[in-house]
Amino acid sequence: MTDAIATFPDPETVLSRLPALVVGHRDAARLSVDGEITSLKFNEAARALTDEAHLVCNLPLITRKLRLNVGQTAASFDLLELFAFVRPARFTLPTIFGLAQSLSLAHPLTSDPIDEVAILGTLARCLLADLSADTYRWHKGVAATAMAMARAGWPWGPVVLGALGPRAERSGGLAAWQGLPEWEDGAPPPPPSDHSVSENEASQRLASLLGDGSEARPAQAQYSRSATHAFHPRTAQNAPNLALAEAGTGTGKTLGYIAPASLWAQKNGGPVWLSTYTKALQRQIDQELARLYPDPKERAAKTVIRKGRENYACLLNVEEAARISFAGAAGTRDAVLMGLVLRWLSHTRDGDMVGGDFPSWLGSYFGRARLGALTDHRGECLYSACAHYRRCFIERVVRKTRRAELVVANHALVMTQAASRKGDPDLPRRLVFDEGHHVFDAADSAFSAHLSGAEGAELRRWLRGRETATKGRARGLSSRVEDLLTDDDVAMGHLRDALEAARLLPGPGWLGRLTTDSPRGPYEQFLGHIRAQIFSRVSDARGPHGLECGTESPSPDLLKAADILARAMTALSQPLTALAKRLIALLDEEADSLDSASRGRLDATARALSLRSDMVRAWGTMLADLKRTPDPAFVDWFALDRMDGREVDAGLYRHWLDPTKPFADTVLEPAHGVLVTSATLLDQRTAMEDEDWSRAETRVGASHLVLPAKRFSLSSPFDYAANTRILVVNDLRKGDVTQLAAAYRALFLAANGGALGLFTAIARLRAVHGKIMGPLEQAGLPLYAQHIDPIETGTLVDMFRAEEQACLLGTDAVRDGVDVPGSSLRLIVFDRVPWPRPTLLHKARRAAFGGALYDDMLTRLKLSQAFGRLVRRAGDRGIFVLLDAQTPSRLLSAFPDGPTPERVGLAKAIDMTRDFFNTAPSPENPER
Repeated sequence: MTDAIATFPDPETVLSRLPALVVGHRDAARLSVDGEITSLKFNEAARALTDEAHLVCNLPLITRKLRLNVGQTAASFDLLELFAFVRPARFTLPTIFGLAQSLSLAHPLTSDPIDEVAILGTLARCLLADLSADTYRWHKGVAATAMAMARAGWPWGPVVLGALGPRAERSGGLAAWQGLPEWEDGAPPPPPSDHSVSENEASQRLASLLGDGSEARPAQAQYSRSATHAFHPRTAQNAPNLALAEAGTGTGKTLGYIAPASLWAQKNGGPVWLSTYTKALQRQIDQELARLYPDPKERAAKTVIRKGRENYACLLNVEEAARISFAGAAGTRDAVLMGLVLRWLSHTRDGDMVGGDFPSWLGSYFGRARLGALTDHRGECLYSACAHYRRCFIERVVRKTRRAELVVANHALVMTQAASRKGDPDLPRRLVFDEGHHVFDAADSAFSAHLSGAEGAELRRWLRGRETATKGRARGLSSRVEDLLTDDDVAMGHLRDALEAARLLPGPGWLGRLTTDSPRGPYEQFLGHIRAQIFSRVSDARGPHGLECGTESPSPDLLKAADILARAMTALSQPLTALAKRLIALLDEEADSLDSASRGRLDATARALSLRSDMVRAWGTMLADLKRTPDPAFVDWFALDRMDGREVDAGLYRHWLDPTKPFADTVLEPAHGVLVTSATLLDQRTAMEDEDWSRAETRVGASHLVLPAKRFSLSSPFDYAANTRILVVNDLRKGDVTQLAAAYRALFLAANGGALGLFTAIARLRAVHGKIMGPLEQAGLPLYAQHIDPIETGTLVDMFRAEEQACLLGTDAVRDGVDVPGSSLRLIVFDRVPWPRPTLLHKARRAAFGGALYDDMLTRLKLSQAFGRLVRRAGDRGIFVLLDAQTPSRLLSAFPDGPTPERVGLAKAIDMTRDFFNTAPSPENPER
């Protein structure tokens, strides 16, 4: 321990000797130790940050603005790191405004660096005062973690120890996982009853949730009553009660379906699963459940947020990473990350590192790969053989799920579970699919098969474990189950055969060998022939984007390689299948001697082996089909994936032509009641309503069921005619990025910020960002951008929401995930008509589902979803602008009744935008 650490320096002395730096959108400001504030240009700020340690907020964002690397700066004191340490598992925006808000401190009304730099010291003192207070809430492990981080070189370490004072001398465990509570098993819950939920009961429950004095919302009450169709007993096997519900923005559908769902769960003693597509809606539903269960303890017992295993911290991975990081060999940044992770681990609600209470902005600080290595994203769980099994977050959530009333999950998890546990009586029988317009896409992903280099290499790693000297834990199948099979010669024989057969899969360094035309083994050689065929058939192989070609008329060399690989796939699938069957047999043969933990390990491993065996057999079928007439149910193609022009993968891909067919078979048919709901289920409201519903039923799998779905649609209660405008700009030259950027700049300035720019291509987003960043910064309008700012998308949206003059650029993920009520979002600008990408998969579906009409439907739905971001509550006002003169009139029916889309020149659009926001709203629709 250094003398500085041993003496625990006085925090105030350290802060008084520390200059502060804020980098804004146009310039920077520095507060010297003498209290003098000076304005700096970016090059001057970069030099200052490189020469001397400063007090800052959000160092990664600052270094991006200054075009520096984090490693080029002096050892800065970042307030966000201090916040994550002092207040673990608590939310804050990664900005000075966000910190001030989280600490209940005053913040300057402007985001001028001159104003903001003066409060950095106040923020630091407030956080350090928290540590010193006798009432400090997050004391568990604080001293031990601070000591370890200080020894590793964390700048804040000695300061934190000084703030802790005498408490820093107390011995405390660094192993945060040891302090976590253990879960306990209980008797399996009985199957649920089958009592109905009546319309009157749903109405009464909804009224109770809303409370006395709430605004009357007839559409919400009607929605809740109609949704009860999914909560009646089904009348025939494989014939669920399916309800399709379109409810416009502002209807209140979340509470509308929570009312009958919660009633059914309580009356019947079984769970209802509420499935979403985005993490943002999962969080929103979680917040709404506080109305149903005001007592936090009751809510914790009766509700659960359920995600895939890869979302939760794996305690074994955390332990190993902490050991390596604090051994001194990993470097200061790794130690800082692990210290902050350990602080969070002691106080997290459920261990969710992706969308839970883990600070999402830490990914931009330390790299998403480092955070991903702390979860079980590779399926290498040891189950009961793990020393942390009884404290495991994942196992705890799984057990809570069995006894919960409402489970908030996501489409991918629901579909994956249904496919991997077909026939399991514990699978949910009552389901609500919110964001139902994404069911098709989620099913497309869940039920596809990819025989690619990355998939093959991952399977090899899962089976054989780490085969190189790189750091990190990667245990193979043998180390996970060998102790259970030692006395079973048959099982051990299957295990050895599987591990030997896995050598045919792509080994370490496969991508380098592939790109240098030196493949090794049958799998890599097959990929090499795919790559050669793609290059021979595409018209232009240059550029940064991926390439693809059809599987028709493959070359003789490719067919020969496919035959060899198909035989190798058989050699691998046979021992995998045999081992899975043997493990299942052991569950029966040793039923009297196996404890519950060992049974769980055998069962889980058998399921995992069966899944991978099925995948390998599917690969073999795909290979054999290359020389047969294609199965019309599937679409096959070869692809070479690139990232920024660099090859990252290659393979043979198979997707269902209609992925809702397996979704209906595996998810809908076994269920008893299902509600599929969205604000945009219908393509358009026309006189041919049955035809519109028919297309919606095709998109969600209802057309594959025996019984027809109950269908109902409720319009949004908002006055779009009074509060919105829709403009199509008709005088921009398509493809001219300079004109496009000028349009974005002028429109954003006319609205004075509060603007969301949507793009159909990342390249155009980046080009426009580079051209408009300076002018917007000169006008004092913050500009954030997906794919550019080193911040994950959800946090970018949070930052955008918090600043009424901010602007945000993004692509599909932003269009689907933005929920910004109020004036922070008052203008949406779309760069061009969002036609579907002309891939081979889309080409096949276009031919099967109506040709140009299919394209129009998908495009209208995207426009409708984007427009739906604009008005989120009564009183919201805004303008939607489409910068595409070639927009067909038939697409404009995507927008709600009321505002009439107008085709205007850019100058007119700018004037209309400026006038709209300078005009007071009508009394009936007051602006927020």
